[in-house]
Amino acid sequence: MAVGAVVRVLLVAVLAAAVLMKVANGASSRAALLGWGLKTGRSRWAGWSVLVAVETALAVGLAVDIRGAAEAAAVVFAGFALAIGVALGRGRAGAPCGCFGSRSSIGRLSLTRAVVLAAASASVPALSGVQMSTQHWLVVGVLIALVAIAALIVAVLALAREVGELRLSLGPQSALSIDSEGPEIGSRLSLIDRFDPTAPLALAVFSSATCRLCQALAPAIRLVGREPGVALQVFDEAGESDVWRTLAVPGSPYAVVMNDEGQVVSKGTFNTLAQLEGLLAAAERMRAVTAGG
Repeated sequence: MAVGAVVRVLLVAVLAAAVLMKVANGASSRAALLGWGLKTGRSRWAGWSVLVAVETALAVGLAVDIRGAAEAAAVVFAGFALAIGVALGRGRAGAPCGCFGSRSSIGRLSLTRAVVLAAASASVPALSGVQMSTQHWLVVGVLIALVAIAALIVAVLALAREVGELRLSLGPQSALSIDSEGPEIGSRLSLIDRFDPTAPLALAVFSSATCRLCQALAPAIRLVGREPGVALQVFDEAGESDVWRTLAVPGSPYAVVMNDEGQVVSKGTFNTLAQLEGLLAAAERMRAVTAGG
C-alpha cells in the first residue's frame, strides 16, 4: 500500500472529525469563533458555514483522490497556521478557535497541529508512489500503538490529578452520626484488643451478608483498611451478633473509629467511600487536638 494513500486516509479522518465536531456542537462552535474577532452572530454563522463547507469539500476530495485536493488542503492548513500565528502574536493565546468544536483554543498546540497537517497534505503527491512492505507497516503500527498508550497513560494521570483536586476541594463528607446509636463518643471499648496495637486508629466496620450496599462497598472498605496507620476489622451481623448488641449498632453499613487506647473518636452510618473517609478524617482531627493539648 502506498504511503501517500495512508496519509490521505489520516487527513480525511482529521477533516471529518473537525466537521462532525462543528456540526454536533453548532451553537457553541459558532460562539467559539469569537476568538477570531467575529463579534456578531451573523458573521460567526457565515464563518462557521465556510469552514464546514471547505473542510467537507477537502475531505471528499482527498477521499476520492481528486487531483489537486492534497495541494488545496495544504494551502488551507497553511492558512490556518498563519492565522493562528498572527493571533498568538496579538496576545490571543487561550482564546477559543473552533477548530475542533467549541473546546479548541488558540495556542502552540493548535499552531503545531496546523503546520503538521499542512506538511502532511503537501507530501501526499510525493508519497503516492512510495510503497512499504507489510513488515514496515507492522512496525509503524506498533510505534503508533505505543504512542497512543503513552498518551492514554498521561491522560489517565491527568484525570486522576483532577479527581484528587476535586475531592480535596469538596472536603470530607459526613456520615450519619446519632448520639443515641452505637457506642458513646469518648467511651473506651474492650473491642480494641482485637486490633493491631501498633496502629494509631482502629476502624470497626459493621456489615451484613444481606446488605447489598455493604457488598458494593466491600472493595472500598478494604481500600481504606490498607491506609497507613489504620487497622481494619469487619464485624458481620450473623457471626458477630454479640458485638452488635453490646455496641447497639443500629444497622449496616456502620463504622466506629477508635484511637490506640480504644476510645471512640467517631462513629456513624456511611453510604459512600467519602463518608467512611470522613469518619477517619474526624478521628484524625480529634487526635491532632488531643496531641496538641
